[in-house]
Amino acid sequence: MTYHSFEVVIEREDDPAAGFSAYSPSLPGCTSNGATIEEAKANIREAVALHLEMLRDKGEPVPQNDRIVHVEELTFALPV
Repeated sequence: MTYHSFEVVIEREDDPAAGFSAYSPSLPGCTSNGATIEEAKANIREAVALHLEMLRDKGEPVPQNDRIVHVEELTFALPV
């Protein structure tokens, strides 16, 4: 058995009522969503598993996790 790790990004949708979108930068086209962060996490986990199965079935290589994803919060003060 071979293990692979992938970063996953979860973002709030533009319309807050739509919930959250999720994707893996290392797996282009592999996306999912959910009403909550937990649901989006569960759904992207399933989407990644299906994506990897599809790659295996097609005989294509699994992308290596060669991207570095960095998320940082920046705070700015603006004059009123």
